[in-house]
Amino acid sequence: MAFGQPRIEYKTNAQMRTMHEAGLVLSRALDAAVAAAVPGATTKHLDDVFAAVLNEAGAKSNFLGYHGFPATICTSVNEEVVHGIPGSRVLNDGDIISIDGGAIVDGWHSDSARTVIVGTADPEDQRLSDVTRAAMWHGIAALATGKHVGDIGAAIDDYVSSVPGKPLGILEDYVGHGIGSEMHMAPDVLNYRTTHRGPKIKPGLCLAIEPMLVRGGIETAVLEDDWTVITTDGKRSCQWEHSVAVHENGIWVLSAPDGGAEHLVPLGVTPVAIP
Repeated sequence: MAFGQPRIEYKTNAQMRTMHEAGLVLSRALDAAVAAAVPGATTKHLDDVFAAVLNEAGAKSNFLGYHGFPATICTSVNEEVVHGIPGSRVLNDGDIISIDGGAIVDGWHSDSARTVIVGTADPEDQRLSDVTRAAMWHGIAALATGKHVGDIGAAIDDYVSSVPGKPLGILEDYVGHGIGSEMHMAPDVLNYRTTHRGPKIKPGLCLAIEPMLVRGGIETAVLEDDWTVITTDGKRSCQWEHSVAVHENGIWVLSAPDGGAEHLVPLGVTPVAIP
């Protein structure tokens, strides 16, 4: 028996505008969590700060309770790749932490992640974060100009491969995804080049684009908490993520207040607000 691919949910303009509202709340909550990521702060404190912004806005967390996840953000420190659980861990000078969160407004989801270097940055950690962030923007630009979802991963891979200096690894076990009435939906959004072109890019498609790069090997393992993913070689990791909408007039980064203009215009893409 043949089975088809999971059905992709295509959104109306009104639904995408609501997703942008969720993205704006999320952006403010991440602003607050990033500002709170200082030496001596616990990862639980970052979670509390993030949750307070959502509560004040009347938004809901899409992380809290997701398959039993106990917090509103993932806090992944140093060798932790994704899905780190906030708790009593104290941030130290020089730590690198990825903060991943989401928000729901009127049933529509947003998802975004940022990486912060706490206090004094190791230049190689700063390079890791800078390259990961730029790779994300190259992937988003490819969404605007490409024909298939696979063009996103190809653009990310090509950019990372072109960066001079010691090569960085692109994780393959964890990828981006569709987003809309649920946080994780079809299609998968790979962060690397393959022969699989993926579905066509067309209006109504909303994706969470989230490259994860490492300073060492790309092998990972899950800790006993059944959530936290680490690099098996103990090398440091980084994640950046935005939710992005495709509409009939262009693309708009749902989790960025300016729709992504600051970073996309230099790449030759001008984001267009959802009509």
